[in-house]
Amino acid sequence: MSDPCSFSSFTRCVTKHLNLSLHVDFDRNVIRGKVELTVEALEDRFSALTLDTRDLKIISVSANGQAACFNLSPKHSFKGTPLEITLPFDLSRGQHVIVEVTYETSPSATALQWLTPAQTAGKKHPYLFSQCQAHHCRSMVPCQDSPSIKHTYYAQVSVPKDLVAVMSAVRDGQEVDPQDNSRIIYRFRQPVAMPSYLIAIVVGALESRKIGPRSRVWSEEGVVDKAEKEFSETENMLKTAEDLAGPYVWGQYDILVLPPSFPYGGMENPCLTFATPTLLAGDKSLSNVIAHEIAHSWTGNLVTNKTWEHFWLNEGHTVYLERMIGRCMESEQFRQFKAMGGWKDLQESVYTFGANNPLTNLVPSLQDVDPDDAFSSVPYEKGFALLYHLEELLGGPEVFMGFVKSYIQMFAYSSVTTEDWKNYLFTYFKDKVDILNKVDWNAWMFTPGMPPVKPQYDTTLADACIALCQRWIKAKDQDLSSFKECDVKTLSSHQLIEFLSLLLQEVPLPLTHVKKMQEVYNLNACMNSEIRSRWLRLCVRSKWEEAVPLALKMATEQGRMKFTRPLFREVFNFDKYRDEAVRVFLANRAAMHYVTAGLVAKDLKVDVTKTTSL
Repeated sequence: MSDPCSFSSFTRCVTKHLNLSLHVDFDRNVIRGKVELTVEALEDRFSALTLDTRDLKIISVSANGQAACFNLSPKHSFKGTPLEITLPFDLSRGQHVIVEVTYETSPSATALQWLTPAQTAGKKHPYLFSQCQAHHCRSMVPCQDSPSIKHTYYAQVSVPKDLVAVMSAVRDGQEVDPQDNSRIIYRFRQPVAMPSYLIAIVVGALESRKIGPRSRVWSEEGVVDKAEKEFSETENMLKTAEDLAGPYVWGQYDILVLPPSFPYGGMENPCLTFATPTLLAGDKSLSNVIAHEIAHSWTGNLVTNKTWEHFWLNEGHTVYLERMIGRCMESEQFRQFKAMGGWKDLQESVYTFGANNPLTNLVPSLQDVDPDDAFSSVPYEKGFALLYHLEELLGGPEVFMGFVKSYIQMFAYSSVTTEDWKNYLFTYFKDKVDILNKVDWNAWMFTPGMPPVKPQYDTTLADACIALCQRWIKAKDQDLSSFKECDVKTLSSHQLIEFLSLLLQEVPLPLTHVKKMQEVYNLNACMNSEIRSRWLRLCVRSKWEEAVPLALKMATEQGRMKFTRPLFREVFNFDKYRDEAVRVFLANRAAMHYVTAGLVAKDLKVDVTKTTSL
């Protein structure tokens, strides 16, 4: 078993624990670090190991306090640079060694985003946040950067005294830095073994508010009070998830609201979920994002995909669990409605990639593929569709949720492959093997495009959206006066999102129609990001020129890829504004997250090597 996204020698040794000492330097935008890796040998006469690094300056390496020889091999385009370490002694199988590496990150480390004070909410202090998934931890810490390796960690982080550090771990006290009394050292411990991609750090002018018996919300002043109100349901969701999946093992469950350039809706860092600030704009999909990140505490963080080729095990199960939380807190009809929306997201991803693109396989090959380029809704929604299909075949949600809970208990604290999952499925449902044998596993797992079976979802909540969508599609100019504000007054925000999503699947509406829609529904005034992004895409697609600056503004004032990439693509596809899309991207690229900037550049066919560096 090898990991195509890692150079590390994890068939020969495994990291059991990391001890991190980090000094955050905002003047140079680097972290000066020392990491002690407790490594267990898996073979006799073990004397050399390889760690993943990317753009790190390695200063020294030692093993059990003795100097060790090291060598950096040539750099790979996305996997970085293997750090080859030769130990000054041999180990027997089962023995441990502490390998200590002193190093410094690059100002362009792909895991780290350094924000100037102007890029923050408070405008006074700089800010740093990390995003290590999928394979970027190696640009922050030399490590075995593969989800197949799980370890505990302890960290101490020195930061300027005006700032606060938080990590994906339990807070363990603070003290004045003995080397520099203008700095504070914050301490953290993570006693639950986890993969390197879940190591996370944030440093900024942070405040926190208690939102539950085991939860706080963290953000900058001016944002934190709003976040406190928005996340008041957190403990209810945690308890609901525990009823479904078993005890929450991570102790603390905090939420950190990041600055706008954070590229994802959320990131499930243990003890400290990262959340996009787009959730605070009256966005009712907030509960979905937090339910999703809470669900990851079991599926992803506790049971982890062994390599990124099996990413659907993390995300498909998490979407399934997220929607089961929605079912418990709302209704079965709500779960069905969200599943229908997910199917549409899957259709859009398959259309964007191309139906024959192997990256639309549920289990793709990532040999020589950057995992960032493979990121899409496919593992989430194709994975969910498979689990929902199995639920229908095997006896309904209660029966199948029994399997999911048992699977989590069986593989807790370990990393798994699709084959491990499938073998356990057949073991758990040993009395229904004849049903499982009828599933076209090859079509589901290893065939590109849409799944072989489309589940039949309950359309109760979707019918009103479908009916309104059809009215607009079929309307002639003389029919436009029949549309009234009351058409959307009875729709929930989830239904309004669905209505706009349906229109985006059709041929573009005539310009007269979208102008009328604005007149009667006033969607320009809506600040819900999910609604606003779809509405602006619809307007640009219908060639409403006034919408172009609004679309580009939304694409750049926040950096969530779910919104930024489609908005840029839409303007780019409007021939008259193609150059404007590129101009605005290049003007804003420096403020974007590394992953976002790279993917938008590909979408807009911009060769970043010929422009200023990222």
